[in-house]
Amino acid sequence: MRPAFLSALLGAILSLLVLASLHLGAAALDSADILAALVGQGDPRMVTIVQEIRLPRALLGILVGCALGLSGAALQGLLRNPLADPGIIGTSASAGFGAVVALYFGWALVFPWALPLSAMTCAAGGTLLLLAVAGRDSGTLTLILSGIAISSLAVALTSLAMNLSPNPFALSEIVLWLLGSLKDRSLDDVVLSAPFVLGGGVLMMAAGRGLDVLTLGEEAAASLGVSLRRLRLQVVIGGALAVGAVVAAAGSVGFVGLVVPHLLRPWVRHRPSALLLPSALGGAILVLAADLAVRLIPARSELMLGVLTSLVGAPFFLALILKMRWSRS
Repeated sequence: MRPAFLSALLGAILSLLVLASLHLGAAALDSADILAALVGQGDPRMVTIVQEIRLPRALLGILVGCALGLSGAALQGLLRNPLADPGIIGTSASAGFGAVVALYFGWALVFPWALPLSAMTCAAGGTLLLLAVAGRDSGTLTLILSGIAISSLAVALTSLAMNLSPNPFALSEIVLWLLGSLKDRSLDDVVLSAPFVLGGGVLMMAAGRGLDVLTLGEEAAASLGVSLRRLRLQVVIGGALAVGAVVAAAGSVGFVGLVVPHLLRPWVRHRPSALLLPSALGGAILVLAADLAVRLIPARSELMLGVLTSLVGAPFFLALILKMRWSRS
């Protein structure tokens, strides 16, 4: 299948999911109500529901899915490993730790943007630490091991903050945020995240040609004029910007960057560059579909988005490992 046709098909599916996200919920709305509410007309309650609840949720879902799907595809191309995920370089864990710090010290209550700013600062710090530890001319294995070490450190610091939490209410807030959700987010979260996701996305998309050449091996890519250091910087920094921004806004949403590229790779004949845009669109589709599910599944309280994606992604991850093991035996 041609990548352009696949992207157009995924874009059409994404558009339908956006419409469904605006229509469905505790209060079902028809198309006329939604169109009127989008331009600020009609029943004030409908305007509030559409403009302040459902529209920000849908837009943030697109940003989260695009960032995670694109980052997963780029990292898998860089590391030439289908098990790679944005969390492998420690960006997600570092951003999560930054948000926990803002919640722990109460900065988020004093300054509404303290949580995302703290999360993105720690995500950038984690990435800089990764580049410093891995070195200028590090190999793929060194990059992976450095990312695992930084991720483990961030998780340990997050656990320490939770262990020393001053009161049960602060601990509950931290835990709920770490579970990941698009609930109760506003257009401010979208506006803050969008430039970083866009900037990171541009860097990763620009690395497409280099990722194609890298499939021949690092030595062959270097001999063909590809700067491996520049390629790694593009993917790592791009992933840090995009993933750090969405983790800051929505919390931890796992396995999107693993599942989506793996499902779409056969449709683009395993070309890393052709996989980037479809993975971004596919990630947005997966996140919006999961968000619709948590809103519509009957339960006492709404399920957390990160919980649902993990319930789906973890068995997929295990099945992928077993498949790779059997293929080698």
